[in-house]
Amino acid sequence: MPRIKIELPEKFSFETQIPIRITDLNYGNHVGNDTILSILHEARVQYFQKFGFAELEFAGVGLIMSDVAIEFKNEIFYGEKIIASVTAGEFSKVAFEVFYKLEKQATQQSRIAVAAAKTGMVCFDYSVKKIVPIPDAARSKLAMANK
Repeated sequence: MPRIKIELPEKFSFETQIPIRITDLNYGNHVGNDTILSILHEARVQYFQKFGFAELEFAGVGLIMSDVAIEFKNEIFYGEKIIASVTAGEFSKVAFEVFYKLEKQATQQSRIAVAAAKTGMVCFDYSVKKIVPIPDAARSKLAMANK
């Protein structure tokens, strides 16, 4: 079976830290895969807030996550902090990708990769239940952040 390989961009336009809570652990005493998806969601919400957006107010439209791919690399334990780097790319008429690099601090100068991920985000008008184009204001803000 071929493994998922995510090609991450070289540059990320946002970084945040997310602490691991005791409730994030599974029966293996490490962070579960469902928690990684929740961490991606939190990082994405904070990323959009940086630009004045929210998933239900994305420059006049809403967003729906159409797909997700996660490449797990290392375990995460209680008390560690995830350093989540986030950026957007691969824009089409109605959708774009959000890329995530999740790491934890190994030493003062080095980090350990814990996961790479990407989510497909589709612009959606909830009032008429239809996919709509990416608003120009949103596209330009996200794209400019990568330069």
